[in-house]
Amino acid sequence: MGEWSDEEPTASEQNQQSNSNDGENNFSRGRGRGGRSRGRGRGSSFPDRNNNNQENNSEDSKNDNPGFSERRGRGRGFSFGNRRNENSEEGNENHGSGNRRGRGGFNRESREDSDRPNRRNNDENEGGENKDEKKPEIYIPEEPTDAETLFASAISAGINFDNFDKIDVQVTGKDNEKFKQINTFEEGNLREFLIDNIKRSGYSKPTPIQKHSIPIIMGKRDLMGCAQTGSGKTASFVLPILNVIMSENDTLNPNKPQCLIVAPTRELAIQIRDEAMKFASGSFIKVCLAYGGAATRYQTENITNGCHILVATPGRLIDFINKSIVTFDDLKFLVLDEADRMLDMGFREVIETICNHETMNKDKLTTLMFSATFPDAIQLLASKFLRDYLFLTIGIIGGASKDVEQEFIEVERKGKRQLLTDILKTYSECAEEDRILVFVETKKTADYLASFLSEMSMSTTSIHGDRTQKERETALREFRQGVRKVLIATAVAARGLDIKGVTHVINYDLPKEVDEYIHRIGRTGRVGNRGKATSFFDKSQDDAVVSELTRILKQANQVVPGFFSGDSGAYGETDQFGGSDIRQPATAVGQEEESEW
Repeated sequence: MGEWSDEEPTASEQNQQSNSNDGENNFSRGRGRGGRSRGRGRGSSFPDRNNNNQENNSEDSKNDNPGFSERRGRGRGFSFGNRRNENSEEGNENHGSGNRRGRGGFNRESREDSDRPNRRNNDENEGGENKDEKKPEIYIPEEPTDAETLFASAISAGINFDNFDKIDVQVTGKDNEKFKQINTFEEGNLREFLIDNIKRSGYSKPTPIQKHSIPIIMGKRDLMGCAQTGSGKTASFVLPILNVIMSENDTLNPNKPQCLIVAPTRELAIQIRDEAMKFASGSFIKVCLAYGGAATRYQTENITNGCHILVATPGRLIDFINKSIVTFDDLKFLVLDEADRMLDMGFREVIETICNHETMNKDKLTTLMFSATFPDAIQLLASKFLRDYLFLTIGIIGGASKDVEQEFIEVERKGKRQLLTDILKTYSECAEEDRILVFVETKKTADYLASFLSEMSMSTTSIHGDRTQKERETALREFRQGVRKVLIATAVAARGLDIKGVTHVINYDLPKEVDEYIHRIGRTGRVGNRGKATSFFDKSQDDAVVSELTRILKQANQVVPGFFSGDSGAYGETDQFGGSDIRQPATAVGQEEESEW
């Protein structure tokens, strides 16, 4: 079998090779069509996604597997190609020419957008559709029909769950004392069937965000909630919204949802939909989904038939608003999840379109915004869409959970792949439920690592914005179900995703912004469970974030590596993440308590 290079190819290296092939854009290994022959490798089976090429519509390209399997590919080896002029709708794929393969095996292309200066944006368009999109793939997603499957995916409370009671909570705003916290779900005056579904989900008592959000939302008060990762945030707004809609039991009209939940990524939108369906199980509540990459007609029919709760991503939602598929005559609740990201990513116009729509009745609308951070600038922007709102803060804003053991290993770029392989080999005998999530900065690296690990007989798949929607959903589903134990992911999986069994998060590439780091490691150590986060530190690339990483480690009472150099920064509070209500004097949050955001 041919040897793999010590390093994944860079975009510049691929482009140089492409130019040397007189436009063929091929680097082939084995029996590829161009470039030079390099042995007879057994390429991983990786579905080709260019449906415009009849030759490539093989069994592999039709296979539901979005990632990498351990069987032989259709031929020997793999080829590198270079694709131009890519447009995506939150990752929609319908690429142009320039895509060539060897006779089979792993198909790999370089992308001009993979090495942009701002590493955080290398996986662009994860949450928003491109207005210049090509015709989307006609894909009808699987609907969750088995309630037991939905309930089985819930993360049970961990050994440290009771530590949530120690977290400092602040509620500010006019008449906030009217909304007394609840200590049990029964105290929240929730309907009996909701209490039953809560118990089926494995919840024994509410988390801090749930203790305060449920009575506030039941009282129909606008809310800006700064909620830490892994604290049951989705349930904190889904449960009271379901209760209000069921209690009022207004007529359900076509195209007129009674609750709209907007999320920045498709994966998060799907997860929220599933959570709402789980808690609504056994009731008349209809929950619908609108997001890019899936068949428009299918989603339109669902909404036209009437839905109480619509969960949507911004791009597809605006399209439906412009076509009057969605109107707001009956809207009671508007929820913006990961609000800081949506406002920061430029979705302000989308929010303005919703709030100022001619069919919107603002007098009966309750607006809720949730996020892990609310910096002052974002608070000012968000406040324009809220009326007389309450501001709720949970724990230390900008800190990491003490339930996550943080480890840093110094390694140069060329040594990362071997280090990752060594770590994953220690999990060869891991428990059946264990999952390992590996974060990288580029789509190119995600594909490369997933292919390499598959050839090493490690059950691996990957997810990023260039996957078709079908591939993205299948990858996550197989990872959740344990069909694949390792998921290589870009920023598309960093926020909000709640995957049972993720015991280890590995930052193969450290992000350039510390809030992204905290979101990533927050995929483990959730709801009182313990987790581990290992980060590969390359001094030549990552020295700029040392100061903030040092602060995070100190706040979580963890060891600061000796190879961290430079100013470690002041230990304690930081205003970077917006831990206090801008309408009130800043109040310190207790640092001795659980430090998660």
